[in-house]
Amino acid sequence: MNQTETQYQEDISFSHFAGFDWARDHHDVIIVDDDGKIVADFRIDHSTSGWNLWQERVEGYPKLALAIETNQGAAVDQLIASGTTIFPINPLNAKRYRERKCSSGNKTDRHDAWALADALRLDRRQWRALEPEEPAIAELRLLCRDEVSLIEERTALINSLKQCLHDYYPTALEAFTKWTLPSAWAFVARFPTPEKLTRSGRRNWENWLHANKLARPTTFEKRLAIFEQAGEWEQNEVACRAKSQLALARVRQLQAVEKELAIYRTRIRELFASHADKEIFDSLPGAGPKLAPRLLSELGSNRARFQDAKGLQCIAGTAPISYQSGQIHKVRLRHGCNKHLRATMHHFANLSRTQCSWAATYYRGLRDRGKSHAQSIRSLGQRWLKIIWKMWQTNSCYDDDVHRANQIKHGSWVVAAA
Repeated sequence: MNQTETQYQEDISFSHFAGFDWARDHHDVIIVDDDGKIVADFRIDHSTSGWNLWQERVEGYPKLALAIETNQGAAVDQLIASGTTIFPINPLNAKRYRERKCSSGNKTDRHDAWALADALRLDRRQWRALEPEEPAIAELRLLCRDEVSLIEERTALINSLKQCLHDYYPTALEAFTKWTLPSAWAFVARFPTPEKLTRSGRRNWENWLHANKLARPTTFEKRLAIFEQAGEWEQNEVACRAKSQLALARVRQLQAVEKELAIYRTRIRELFASHADKEIFDSLPGAGPKLAPRLLSELGSNRARFQDAKGLQCIAGTAPISYQSGQIHKVRLRHGCNKHLRATMHHFANLSRTQCSWAATYYRGLRDRGKSHAQSIRSLGQRWLKIIWKMWQTNSCYDDDVHRANQIKHGSWVVAAA
C-alpha cells in the first residue's frame, strides 16, 4: 500500500466497525465500538424485510466501516446501496483472524462476524476500502466471466456427446475431429445413427457436405469413404436406439449454448468498442476479440488500483510464492489470486508466441532450460503483465519497436537469443 492510500485510510474517521458474515439466505452482524465493545449483535434474512431491518439497525451508526469476505454479489450491492463503507477481506485472511481470536478451533457464524469486526477495528489502516466501479467495466467483467462459464458448459457437453458416439457411432468420431464446430453437431442431427447414414446414400452425403461448406478437396473424399464404411460396424440395436436419443439431446443443448454465446459476444463487443481503453488492449499481439475484452474487464479503469506492476502480477497469479525459514527456501505457484485473470493471461501469453518474436524466443529459452510448458507460459505472462501495466498507466498502445529498444537498452538475453 502506498503513502497516498495509507493517508486516505487514516483521514477517514470511523466510530464503529461491523463484521458481516454473509450466507445465501441470512447474514450475521456484529458491531463494535472503537474500544472493541460489542454494541449490536443481530441476524438479518436475505430478503426485502431483512435489508429494511439492516437499514434500521445501522441508522444510529453514521460512521460505520464494515468487513466482509467478498467484494461482489447481492449482499455487497445492498451494502453499497445503504451507504456503508465496505472493506473486503480474503477468506483465508478471515480464517486467520478467527484463529487469532479462538485458537481452540471453535467456529460459529456469530464468532466469524465478531472476528471480522475486531480485525477491522485494529488493522483498518492496512486495508483498502471497496471503491465504486465503472458500470461498463462491471458489466463487461460479468459478461466475460459468464461467457467462459458457457464455454466450459459447452466443453462438458461436447465430451458427453463424444463419449456417447464412442458407444454406438464411431464413424461420426472418425469423420469429424473438431467437435467445437457446429457442423459436426449438425451431422449427428441429420444422420443420428449408422443405419440412417447408410440408407441416405452417397448423393445425400455429398449434398449435406456442400450445404455445410465441408466440400474441401483435402477432406471431402476422405469423409465419403468413412461414411461408406459405416455399415461395416456390428451394431447393437438397443444401444443404438437409446444412445442416439442422448446424442440428439446433447446436440440440441450444444446448439442452444452456441446461440447464447453469440448473443453474449455481441454485447461484449459493443461494450469493449465503446470503452476508452479499447485501443490499449486491442494492440496486444494475440489478444484478439475474445481475450482483449477479458483483460480490460479484469484490470478495470482505476489506475490507482495497482501502484506498480508487482501488485498486478500477484493478483494475476504469475508471481510465485516464496517461503523462507532458516536455511529452507522454497518457491511455489501462487494459488491465492484472481483465477479469471490468471486463466486469461495464460491464454494470451500462449497465443502471443505466434505473433510476437521476442515472446516466442523467451518461451523457447525457458523450455531449453528444462522448464515445463506451464512454467514457461506463466513466466512469459509475468513479463507481459509488466508491459501491460506500463501501457495501462501511460494510456499507450503496444509498440514492438519500443519494447525491442528497451530490451537492447537493458541488455536482455532475449535480444541475444533471437
